[in-house]
Amino acid sequence: MADWARIVMNQRTDHVIRQLDHGSLDALELSGNHWSRFPWRTFRELHYPQFDICREIDHDRLYDVIFAEQVFEHLTYPYRAARNVWRMLKPGGYFVITTPFLLKIHNHPVDCSRWTPVGMLYFLEEAGFDRDATYVDSWGNRACINANYERWADYVEGLHSLENEPDFPIVVWAISQKPKV
Repeated sequence: MADWARIVMNQRTDHVIRQLDHGSLDALELSGNHWSRFPWRTFRELHYPQFDICREIDHDRLYDVIFAEQVFEHLTYPYRAARNVWRMLKPGGYFVITTPFLLKIHNHPVDCSRWTPVGMLYFLEEAGFDRDATYVDSWGNRACINANYERWADYVEGLHSLENEPDFPIVVWAISQKPKV
């Protein structure tokens, strides 16, 4: 079963990533391997907190795509981390970031930051990404928020609504491209 809170976000980010020429791109995923299923030229995983993106960068290489799914809310210094991601991207590279908003706090090891869609846009702009080259979106509804009070709710088609109530974002995500120059 799939996590109800992530269904729409996963569909929309997946749609964008499917459009890329995977075989010519080097990808890095921070704390996961969800995106390893695509046929990248190279794919690497670095896991937080063993690799602390707030304090260090991967000096070995630059990447065409960097994914950070449900990581940045756990970082004590997210701005520093976003600047480090920017430094690790090749010119024209993409940063895909997904975060919760109206979900319960989950300290793994801490839970520090949440962004609205507008807040995410300004956060990424402050980190060096171009506002005009950033796509930000969100999804959520009151029923899904309520279902996630006690545990992470699995999505059941026909039972759970995927209707979006923009004033109740459960998840917020962005895809931002580093300038090509």
